[in-house]
Amino acid sequence: MSDYVASPHPLPHRHVLGMRVDHIESGDAVDLVTQWAAAAPARARIVCAANVHMVMEAHDDAAFRATVNEADLVVPDGVPTVWALRELGLSQRRRVRVTPDLLVELLVACELKGLKLGLYGGTQGVLRAFSTFLISATPQIEVVYEYSPPFRSLTPQEDERAVEEITAAGVQLLLVGIGCPKQEAWMGAHADRLNCVMFGVGAAFDVFGGRTRNAPAWMRDRGLEWLFRLVSEPRRLWRRHLFNDPRFLALFALQAIRERLAGRSKERMRPTA
Repeated sequence: MSDYVASPHPLPHRHVLGMRVDHIESGDAVDLVTQWAAAAPARARIVCAANVHMVMEAHDDAAFRATVNEADLVVPDGVPTVWALRELGLSQRRRVRVTPDLLVELLVACELKGLKLGLYGGTQGVLRAFSTFLISATPQIEVVYEYSPPFRSLTPQEDERAVEEITAAGVQLLLVGIGCPKQEAWMGAHADRLNCVMFGVGAAFDVFGGRTRNAPAWMRDRGLEWLFRLVSEPRRLWRRHLFNDPRFLALFALQAIRERLAGRSKERMRPTA
């Protein structure tokens, strides 16, 4: 029997090394997120993008795993998590796309629906570059809040001011780009204090703002985005990829084997007609 027990959740999903990953086509995800944003929920909605780094952070930290598993939507971010869902039996009915494509679709939908966007994260220069990208890609989008937090923890007064400003600006979708696991912890801690949708976008501000390059489509499609990023930023990313990626492959292979054996055992136990 698997060590990972799924908790009730309305979307098709599987637990990858204990962390929930939802199985949803990108168009459906965009519709869901924009519906939530337009509805002005009483409590914030949290959207996470699950890549190998997040899966391993969740595997190593039970509190972080609980934060992600309680999110409203956890979309696959990167081919490895898509492959994991496929191996766990969710590959037939729905097509899953990774976050860069999903984020562009989401920004276009926000522009078309007149949703108010907020940006939290990155340096001031990165936010300026990302805003330039937004003006080019979605010239009518309404960005009502931007904040580049310091690289230290905010004081309670600074944090309260940020919450007040986000609320006063009427932000409906807040893109949070302060890196995993910090951004997921921040969103979880602020879910009861905000009434917008919060989407953890990782390095998206850097990528779309031109500070770092995105992997070519052919590398993303073949699960080689990690290699492109490692070559592009070896000093920052070598430890993460060389430590986490082999562990992910080994641990997930064990999970997949256990679940296959459990499935065969259930088949043998079914009564014959």
